[in-house]
Amino acid sequence: MKRSEINEIIRDSDAFIRSFGFILPPYAYYGPDALKQHVITDSAMIRDHMLGWDITDFGQGRFDKLGLVLFTIRNGDNANVRRGKGMLYAEKLLISAENQVTPMHRHNLKTEDIINRGGATLALQLNKVAADGSVDDNAPVRVRTDGRWREMAGGDLLRLMPGESVTLETDIWHAFWGEGGRVLIGEVSNVNDDRTDNLFRDPVGRFSEIEEDEAPLHLLVSDYDEHLG
Repeated sequence: MKRSEINEIIRDSDAFIRSFGFILPPYAYYGPDALKQHVITDSAMIRDHMLGWDITDFGQGRFDKLGLVLFTIRNGDNANVRRGKGMLYAEKLLISAENQVTPMHRHNLKTEDIINRGGATLALQLNKVAADGSVDDNAPVRVRTDGRWREMAGGDLLRLMPGESVTLETDIWHAFWGEGGRVLIGEVSNVNDDRTDNLFRDPVGRFSEIEEDEAPLHLLVSDYDEHLG
């Protein structure tokens, strides 16, 4: 992806988020130099826990068809999990455009609630994990939606209207996209590690390769290692 494209996506995404009355935290609006200064002085958690903007085309160069906008608002770490106390949770906002697919994937550690915060319908394709860790195309799927168990055939679509949610355990493969328009999505989970805990059915990348055709408006979490040390 070109950096100019990413910059425009960030501007547009912030406007879309604000249209629902949701305001991102202050570090969402720091430029690269300001963010680096904050990390150096008193905000290393932003870097170390990968808080902030995450725009991905999954390395495929087709963002409008295969892509996702994410913003990580809060995130604990696995040291807290081992201790059994502290920040054991994470929260994100996501934006999925109409027919813009987040490809089939699952997690080994992360259980997550996926919430339609507003906009169009959120469509999710769900499958159980097979004994060898792959996608089971035939096994029935059982998930909780807003406290209620839902049972469906493997590969069927679960459609969430604004306000509805689903809990996805580690044994559920899932792909999702906006249906009928763009969707603002909330994600509440236990500690999130995007470097190691995303398992994709097909060979795609988690982060985008970026062509630096202009300066970054805001750094992405995938920029932090290079820019923030």
